[in-house]
Amino acid sequence: MNLHKFYMGEAFDVYEYLGAHFTEGGVVFRTFAPAALKVAIIGEFTDWQEIEMDRVKDNFFECTVPNVKEGMMYKFRIYKPDGNFIDHCDPYGFGMELRPHNASIVRDLDCFEFHDEQWMNNRTNRYNEPLNIYELHLGSWKVKSDGSFYTYRELAPLLIDYVKENGYNYVEFLPVSEHPCDESWGYQNTGFFSPTSRYGSCYELMELIDKLHQNGIGVINDFVPVHFAIDDYALANYDGTHLYEYPNNDVGVSEWGSCNFIHSRGEVRSFLQSAADMWLGKFHFDGLRMDAISRIIYWQGDPARGVNGNAVNFLKVMNKGLKQRHGGIMLFAEDSTNFPMVTAPVDDGGLGFDYKWDMGWMNDTLGFFKTAPWERHKHYHRLTFSMMYYYNERYILPLSHDEVVHGKATILQKMYGEYEGKFPQARAFYMYMYAHPGKKLNFMGNEIGQLREWSEKCEQDWDILKFPNHDSFHRFIRDLSRIYLYHPALYKNDFCSDGFSWLDCKSEEKCIYSFERKCEGQRIICVFNFSGQRWEDYELRAEGSNSLTLLLSSDRDIYGGWSAESGKIYTPDNNGNYHFDLSPFTALYLVTEEY
Repeated sequence: MNLHKFYMGEAFDVYEYLGAHFTEGGVVFRTFAPAALKVAIIGEFTDWQEIEMDRVKDNFFECTVPNVKEGMMYKFRIYKPDGNFIDHCDPYGFGMELRPHNASIVRDLDCFEFHDEQWMNNRTNRYNEPLNIYELHLGSWKVKSDGSFYTYRELAPLLIDYVKENGYNYVEFLPVSEHPCDESWGYQNTGFFSPTSRYGSCYELMELIDKLHQNGIGVINDFVPVHFAIDDYALANYDGTHLYEYPNNDVGVSEWGSCNFIHSRGEVRSFLQSAADMWLGKFHFDGLRMDAISRIIYWQGDPARGVNGNAVNFLKVMNKGLKQRHGGIMLFAEDSTNFPMVTAPVDDGGLGFDYKWDMGWMNDTLGFFKTAPWERHKHYHRLTFSMMYYYNERYILPLSHDEVVHGKATILQKMYGEYEGKFPQARAFYMYMYAHPGKKLNFMGNEIGQLREWSEKCEQDWDILKFPNHDSFHRFIRDLSRIYLYHPALYKNDFCSDGFSWLDCKSEEKCIYSFERKCEGQRIICVFNFSGQRWEDYELRAEGSNSLTLLLSSDRDIYGGWSAESGKIYTPDNNGNYHFDLSPFTALYLVTEEY
């Protein structure tokens, strides 16, 4: 580790130096605790008795202990400036005890052998390729019959089969870094370098990722660079001072009651950059979704408080460094603000992310579908507005975990009306999402039309598939995902204005929209009737086409609709116009000839 880079906030490899590492003479333990009076190591290998560590390089403590075996537990006993001590887990530890216990565990990240060379050598940022992400919480996707968790290893075959069958090509895990409270979903961490022990060891997580890659499935980790848990055995007041957090509560405490990282400190920036680097390098994650980026850009996430310049610089240095160190990775920003150039390269003045979550699209679209159908004409342009700003950034369209909790209702439940009437609206809604420019993310349970809000305490309501409405909806989402994956017009020119054009965005009273997605060799016409009325002769002009072939209708009987038509061919009238009979809440994809 380069000390100068560590203090300047430019290091990405601090985990190679700090923490616990096997050497010929035993395991060397190191920690950074500049304000500590002294530090001792305690663990299974000492019968939890102290071995005092040597102060080295002024602010570090180090010792080598022989006969330490992989899997043994340990802690650092930090003596604070006032003479009292507290036992901490290792900030750079690669393993931790299962909660509520909190000792670190000696692990060797270099002993696992991956077999995913082909995947790693060929992965890309997916700009001109399909990106269909299945977001899930590992502890509540599926659980065993006795209520216990599946391990990372046990999840592998279940998840691979499900993802491939349902047309997703990437998975995104809610944070797998160690956290004490199940209810935080992994967003309040105590172990930034340690996979949560709820589902097994670091080796089992590596095995899960390795097997996903071997089956052509990418893996994204949710990374939390904004804040950390307040638990006193972890980062809070680590050396008796505010080493990782702000000393002032006005900016030091987050809206979630956790401690905000002080990004102006080089040591903290190097800590976070190194954690991000470890997940990408040692675990072979293909990308990081970075949580609550608006809270880094602006003080406390409030634009009125101004930009936090040091934190913004941290993002730029981290993102540029990660992209230089790891080929083909993707970096995602969860940011609901209008801060410019989030997805522009750092060298061009941007923040260096590959994608930004389009929270505006999500809020406008879901708000529209909550509205009574007979009132939607008043809100017609909530669905056209996204294309007014779309090309400012590279966007992903998220229907994430945040949209199905805390009284917000599930995606299906958000559709206006009673149970039966929600399904045709949801089918049309999802066809609009998959046709709209931008990459896709769908949270577990959405694909089966789950009615119960997500809870980390129980698995998804898989038994709901015994009901025909849910089974046919699941089939629809599966087929829609597959069509997206194999039709380049729906993804290839996502971020090029040539890939999208409105055909009709002025039918306010009918609440009908139509647009075209295109790339070299393929054109797909997309038509949406979001009203509750049937329109028997909707006229549409599609220049340069001799015929249109129906690719997908949300109203097909196999999906719970009324139409038995499949592959119907439409031809234009003498004036070059097409005519459609549109049932209420119906969406159509139509393929025109190559050009």
